[in-house]
Amino acid sequence: MFISGFAVNNAAMKHMRGEEKLTKYSQKKTTESGNCMTDFFCSVCGTLMYRRSSGYPEMSLPRIGTVDDLELHETKLKPQLEVFCKNRVSWFNGVEGAKQSQGGQ
Repeated sequence: MFISGFAVNNAAMKHMRGEEKLTKYSQKKTTESGNCMTDFFCSVCGTLMYRRSSGYPEMSLPRIGTVDDLELHETKLKPQLEVFCKNRVSWFNGVEGAKQSQGGQ
């Protein structure tokens, strides 16, 4: 229902540890754009760490839950854009102040 992530340039992304424990899975059947989406999972616990799309190969889409710095959540990671609002559940009205897109961005 909810996926909270952010975009970062691959050149700015640095693995501090554990990169060798990542497992990749790629598919394009369920992406609206038809681009191939590659998911990077922790092979130990199964957590989805980030995704990469063939449509934006220079970018990564980490999950907000992988960041444990509350200051970043209060500032730089505050939602600025919601996508796929057309599929939103009726009881959620959206993030106050965030731009909204009916499809993918």
